Amino acid sequence: MSIEFSIIHRVQFAETDMAGIMHFSNFFKMMEEVEHAFFRSVGLSVSMQHDDIHIGWPRVSTSCDFTGPVRFEDEVELKMRVVRVGGKSFTYEVDFFVKGRKVATGKTTSVCCAVADRDVKSIDIPAAIRAKLTG
Repeated sequence: MSIEFSIIHRVQFAETDMAGIMHFSNFFKMMEEVEHAFFRSVGLSVSMQHDDIHIGWPRVSTSCDFTGPVRFEDEVELKMRVVRVGGKSFTYEVDFFVKGRKVATGKTTSVCCAVADRDVKSIDIPAAIRAKLTG
């Protein structure tokens, strides 16, 4: 895949612990932030109507490896890249940079699902959506 996308996130005080270091759980929130921004940038949403079907993207796998701290008011560049678009799933990786230094790498896989009331069922990624995810 050649699709890449990036945003900048400034670390808020509430995202840090008593030592002023960003809590690890916020890396996952930031991965979701860049994913949502990417979807919007290609005219999609992670929760949208398509051909009279409500489509969502529940996560089935996520991980993050940390190599350095992130602190209050750091500007974190999140560089997302699509690494796989399968029949029903979408996988991306995010590299986190502070002042040009990589501080973490995360990976998430989500499954395309039809959502109706409380019923969630995996479906093939519709061709029009697939085209936008693969560029």
